[in-house]
Amino acid sequence: MKYRMLCVEDDSQIREIIEDYFTSKTDNDFEVFSAENGIVAEKMLSENEYDLILLDVMLPYLDGFSLCRMIRRKSDVPVIFLTARTLEEDVLLGFETGCDDYITKPFSLAKLYAKCIALLNRAKGTVIDETITIGKIRINPNSMEVTVNGTNVDLANKEFELLKYLADHKNWVVSRDSILNAIWGYEYEGGDRVVDNHIKKLRKSLGSAGEQIKTVISKGYKLSE
Repeated sequence: MKYRMLCVEDDSQIREIIEDYFTSKTDNDFEVFSAENGIVAEKMLSENEYDLILLDVMLPYLDGFSLCRMIRRKSDVPVIFLTARTLEEDVLLGFETGCDDYITKPFSLAKLYAKCIALLNRAKGTVIDETITIGKIRINPNSMEVTVNGTNVDLANKEFELLKYLADHKNWVVSRDSILNAIWGYEYEGGDRVVDNHIKKLRKSLGSAGEQIKTVISKGYKLSE
């Protein structure tokens, strides 16, 4: 299914990162449209229909809260706030204006994508079996359950996100930088050693299936059967 997503964000780097990530996914087909401020977004919404809206709060000319109220007067399209405003009062205000989810920056692209797909599935009234099987490993993204040869494996949140990201790019070599951006967020200031350390933990947690995660020297990692 092809999804039309509108990303309303005044930071061009964030818009580009989100567009690149969502359009690179192979399990769902996204067409991403962008607006750099609330006025442009309002015009685009009056002229087009979208399946999902990612909405910053602190926008030029027309803030995200005001825009969300305007959207809710006419549409029940899913809206996710994506913002640096972390105060509880801002989160509550976001939900009062009618958003479906509220995600604070910095954010994990993998988690954002998973939330978007879950929200779209609910909005469309569909429940899709998204279970992924790669060799000995079986992943259920909806329940966040992982099994190896039929035995449940307990993974920490970051380990699960890392495994899911590798699974989404099965047989691809993914760089440490791409993993950092996807799992820890584009604003993460730590070094890429954090990736190596989590890969080590993930391999240990997966037991015999840990060998399916291959190290590609000087390039990154690859998950294969």
